[in-house]
Amino acid sequence: MHIALLLSSCFAEDPSVFYNFEVSYITASPLGVPQQVIAINNKFPGPTINSTTNNNVVVNVRNKLDESLLIHWSGVQQRRSSWQDGLRGTNCPIPPKWNWTYQFQVKDQIGSFFYFPSLHFQRAAGGFGGFIINNRDIIPIPFDAPDGGDITILIGDWYTRNHTALRKALDAGKDLGMPDGVLINGKGPYRYNDTLVPDGIDYETVNVHPGKTYRLRMHNVGISTSLNFRIQSHNLLLVETEGSYTVQQNYTSLDIHVGQSYSFLLTTDQNASSDYYIVASARFVNESQWKRVTGVAILHYSNSKGKAAGPLPDPPQDEYDKTFSMNQARSIRWNVSASGARPNPQGSFRYGSINVTDIFVLRNKPPVTIDGNRRTTLSGVSFVNPATPIRLADQFKLKGVYKLDFPNRPLTGPPKMGTSVINGTYKGFMEVILQNNDTKVQTYHLSGYAFFVVGMDYGEWSENSRGTYNKWDGIARSATQVYPGAWTAILISLDNVGIWNLRTENLDSWYLGQETYIRVVNPEKTNKTEFPMPDNVLYCGALSKMQKPQDISSATSITGSRSKLFVTVVMLASVLLLSR
Repeated sequence: MHIALLLSSCFAEDPSVFYNFEVSYITASPLGVPQQVIAINNKFPGPTINSTTNNNVVVNVRNKLDESLLIHWSGVQQRRSSWQDGLRGTNCPIPPKWNWTYQFQVKDQIGSFFYFPSLHFQRAAGGFGGFIINNRDIIPIPFDAPDGGDITILIGDWYTRNHTALRKALDAGKDLGMPDGVLINGKGPYRYNDTLVPDGIDYETVNVHPGKTYRLRMHNVGISTSLNFRIQSHNLLLVETEGSYTVQQNYTSLDIHVGQSYSFLLTTDQNASSDYYIVASARFVNESQWKRVTGVAILHYSNSKGKAAGPLPDPPQDEYDKTFSMNQARSIRWNVSASGARPNPQGSFRYGSINVTDIFVLRNKPPVTIDGNRRTTLSGVSFVNPATPIRLADQFKLKGVYKLDFPNRPLTGPPKMGTSVINGTYKGFMEVILQNNDTKVQTYHLSGYAFFVVGMDYGEWSENSRGTYNKWDGIARSATQVYPGAWTAILISLDNVGIWNLRTENLDSWYLGQETYIRVVNPEKTNKTEFPMPDNVLYCGALSKMQKPQDISSATSITGSRSKLFVTVVMLASVLLLSR
């Protein structure tokens, strides 16, 4: 259940949308085995947040789990407000039985994103949902508006073990092993094969009408498996990824890596002699062993003449050759003539002509042992989240919480653990080379920004690799894949003040330390570049004594004094909802 309130009368600059999230455990059996999953308002997956450019989004989160909680809004840039990012480096966790209200503006953004719980390996249990930012009416979209509407599809690998059991396995130095399956919108596979799929599993059905066009908003919300997505007998016209309109191209299938989001246009132009398979299957694995790790849903035309039957549509035939997937990734390019959130074309920002001010080469390797613990690293550093969030430590000028000493190049000595942070230059232009020396695909995400993916190739990156960079229409996005034994280069315009997380989206590697933060500070310390600390900020770590007991007045988030009346309305709405 959600409430969408247009509060323009009390927050006149931009409308606001309000959502109430009650986060709790429920029992579900997506793969036929009863297990504990994380639901929002008793739904798994959670509701889709629907907003429009420059809306103020208010989400009141009630934590009914037995452990602390943060919600991260993946790809939402939180302009001027890393306070709302919902990660351990920026926020103290929401304790069990508490509620806390996020309030942020989706400033100058459009596109398809998702949210998820960011602590304690909880994403492996659910708690995720879609997040849409629509164009304002005055900004044209670069394609005809889909007459069939929007369809959100969440895909991801899944284990029948609870997230706590998975967490304990990682803490004990073990691999998670092969997933038990792939879910599509929280449901298991359609029984396309009696041997591989047991009877009685609930599967997802996407209902469509013939002769329509639908916008599919796809998100890989899984743990660590790259997935190939395809729909039997249908083309997928790619139009957008993570807030950037793309050059429009048809794909029969597309690899979607962990943490990535795409928009496709699907035209229902087939004869509907039967239903059609929707497939999300594991990539870069031994396919004969991983056959059961396949998500299958049904595309059902309203005039369908029968059930789907027969073999699934084939995946790319390149099990031992990743060149196809990399060339496909290179084909995804920025639509430089389309308008995004603003009237001016996306390509008016000529990133290729800006001088680079900072260069970082980040290398990941297979897990290592540090002080007897199995850990993952970036450039030889395994990140340790401090008890006091970095942003809060800066606010109160605490010393010793972290160090601004993240290396520009990988360490040559033994790996180490520490809270090592990148010192970003406000209004600088940073080049980051992501070198993957592991044996599996890694997806890297950066909060606070859309970066430009300008190059990728196999082998070790070198200075000469810059000669291959795309300096004109490299896609701007927040999550990019790095193939094993390969590199990906990104460029970042550091115009957003705050503390921003740079991490692998592979949940097991992230949990074991493969992340850091970029600290971007305006030396002038003005509210024009960063909002003040919210009135309802939570305190922990070295500042724990400042935290007051939970009451309704601490359950609202305020950005500036102009929001007082707005917050009063939100509080009243919260009380009414929570009393039901």
